[in-house]
Amino acid sequence: MAYNEKLLVESAQRGDTDAQKAIYRLHIRYLTAVCSRYVVNQEDVKDIMQDAFIKIFSSLSFFEYRGDGSLKGWMYRIVLNQTMRFMQLNVRIKFADISEADESVAISEPEMESIPTDVIYDLIRKLPDGYRTIFNLYVIEGKSHKEIAAMLDIKVNTSASQLHRAKAMLAAKIRHYQSTSEILSI
Repeated sequence: MAYNEKLLVESAQRGDTDAQKAIYRLHIRYLTAVCSRYVVNQEDVKDIMQDAFIKIFSSLSFFEYRGDGSLKGWMYRIVLNQTMRFMQLNVRIKFADISEADESVAISEPEMESIPTDVIYDLIRKLPDGYRTIFNLYVIEGKSHKEIAAMLDIKVNTSASQLHRAKAMLAAKIRHYQSTSEILSI
């Protein structure tokens, strides 16, 4: 479906409910996927998305269109911030520092080409909350450990150690998946 994002935004800013519905329909799947990277419970995801869209539409008059994709990026930041706020208030994430010796242990990365994307996504979602959060922020969102530390009110070293542990746990889950898949295919 071709649409002019700038005109759609301008219409929505003037209160056009059809334009607001179009914005919602165009972006809800992507934004829900962003939230679902961090929050596993689907009822919580729905609540976060409802709050995020209330914030999006109530502050749309402040949005400044800067070219195609700027709306999606702006909404993404709102959803990510709402998700992080939810996690700070409702999820008890336990972070533990690991020693530099533990962190220096190399993680052998498993072969992943044969694993379907949805399986990898599901394995990431099964990581403990803290590991999953930092893994997603670092690997998927491209945040630095300094940015993650500021977002989650933790030390930079804690972010790095949690990422290391998340990668190790994910590698183990992938190897387990591969070994059980091989057994099932025999």
